[in-house]
Amino acid sequence: MSQFFDQKESQIPQLRETALLAQLTDLISFAKEHCNYYQQSLSAVDPQTVTSRASFATLPLLRKSDLIELQAKQLPLAGVNANNAQIQRMFQSPGPIYDPQGTGDDFWRTGRAFFAAGFRAGDLVLNCLSYHLTPGGFILDAGAKACGCVVIPAGPGQTEQQLEVINHLKPQGYCGTPSFLNILRQKGDISPIKKALVTGEALPETLRESFETDGISVLQAYASADAGLIAYESSAKQGLIVSEDILLEIVRPGTNVPVVDGEVGEVVITNFNRDYPLIRFATGDLSAVLTGSSPCGRTNMRIKGWLGRADQTTKIKGMFVHPSQIATIISRHPEIEKARLIVTSDNHRDEMTLLIESSNQNIDILIIHQTIKAVTKLNATIEIVEQDSLLNDGKVIDDQRQY
Repeated sequence: MSQFFDQKESQIPQLRETALLAQLTDLISFAKEHCNYYQQSLSAVDPQTVTSRASFATLPLLRKSDLIELQAKQLPLAGVNANNAQIQRMFQSPGPIYDPQGTGDDFWRTGRAFFAAGFRAGDLVLNCLSYHLTPGGFILDAGAKACGCVVIPAGPGQTEQQLEVINHLKPQGYCGTPSFLNILRQKGDISPIKKALVTGEALPETLRESFETDGISVLQAYASADAGLIAYESSAKQGLIVSEDILLEIVRPGTNVPVVDGEVGEVVITNFNRDYPLIRFATGDLSAVLTGSSPCGRTNMRIKGWLGRADQTTKIKGMFVHPSQIATIISRHPEIEKARLIVTSDNHRDEMTLLIESSNQNIDILIIHQTIKAVTKLNATIEIVEQDSLLNDGKVIDDQRQY
């Protein structure tokens, strides 16, 4: 039995790099011809001159944070998609940002992350990422099935019913956020589950160790709704291995200039997807290249994992929350004079609190709760604070979680 998902994972690094760079000219030519967005953004670029990382680094970035405004002007996908793209599903992520599912059984390429985490054909997998509007459930569903697994499309929540399913069907595997796996463990018997692929949140080492004490091997996948799998963990647990078939750069935040290996910067990826090509797509996530290769035998470059955000956008319970969403909440309630979202973690479970300054003594907390839920798809505690207690420092989201 092979120790790798496919032969690409063990190929000579120089051959992989050459193969990826060789595809850039064709990718850029295709994007300029078939994608309205790139016809404009790359109008001055001669595809024949883009043959190295240095020449590629002169191309403009497409920032994830800009997709909200770009898509609002040209729904649904701002013309980033190919005009002849075969879109099978359309999702809405918080922002809102619309994300497509194009052709192919494993459109987001998550199969190799499941394989590295020990999932094999015939395994029964409880998938606890949401299938509702956001693509998370489908992203993991497709990757598990690419390994020949049988998927239980559970989604998050309904813990009592989930525990009943675990008791009856005895799945060997779990995929979803680490915090929800922890909730299930705290509320009932999940002993049939022996392996887990977690994503959407940071995985504190203390939490991983506690899972391992209970006999559950837990590895991580770093993926996004737009870019699919970016990197994944192997049994070596030494950094995250960059996914095959994407070209990854780390750039200095606020610029398009690559940093030296080891320096923290913003993760930028390029895929070679003809339905939804992303060329120098700036994710907003921070990481750094980890030099050397993994002891597991996979030879692709590694990154140190998720090291924060380049902007104030943050991920809470697997969902992105943007500063613009806090502005939307404020705009719908004139009684809110100033607000700041505080993000914390209690027992490895994300919590958010909206601090509000208001001189209105009759402020309706329940209505604001409903607005927060409608805008962010998440629940929050609301706390009224004293006038002028929130600093005028430009901070809208204050992530106080310790990783």
